[in-house]
Amino acid sequence: MVTDLLLIRHGQAVSNVEPVIAGLHGDRGLTDLGRRQAALLEQRLRTESPHVDALYVSTLPRALETGAYVARGLGLTAVETDDLHELRPGDAADDLGIEEWRSRSEVEVPPRDPFRPFSPDGESWAAFLARAGAALEDLVARHPSQTVVAVCHQGVVEASFALAYGHDGAARRVGIDPPNTSLTHWRHRRDAGGGPLWALVAFGDARHLDG
Repeated sequence: MVTDLLLIRHGQAVSNVEPVIAGLHGDRGLTDLGRRQAALLEQRLRTESPHVDALYVSTLPRALETGAYVARGLGLTAVETDDLHELRPGDAADDLGIEEWRSRSEVEVPPRDPFRPFSPDGESWAAFLARAGAALEDLVARHPSQTVVAVCHQGVVEASFALAYGHDGAARRVGIDPPNTSLTHWRHRRDAGGGPLWALVAFGDARHLDG
């Protein structure tokens, strides 16, 4: 059984431009450019009419706003989930400018130590990889032989590479930067022993933004 998993990074967010540490409190949704990007993605989905069985969307505002365009393009109702959140910075850092947080904290942004939380009540990189990886594994387990779209975040796309290639929380970050509203397409199946096999079909596909 083969499951196709398409990860869509949200459109350009206010927090990408300012920049602000954007957890639930600091996320102010999309910029005008981000909305135009999402509208172009919606138009592409309407034109291409891909067969998609299920749509999941992170509940952070920038993803929810993008997900509304994707839902219209696909003609599907989105399932909202907290499991696809970006790394959770914690209340101490949430909604602060990055330079302001650097001046208040001795921790690098992001922390160099993958096991050190972003802030006292936030996630570490290792904890985030475990949470996001489990969320992606759950999606493919729920939808054998189907196609699933998830509107999420740069970090979740990066976590998909760690999941596919077996990196643990102590591994060096992949350091990818998929364009806003781009699609990253994974194909998942099981080997003869039941182990997961991931094949990367496309990364950062944002041809709807061309021109």
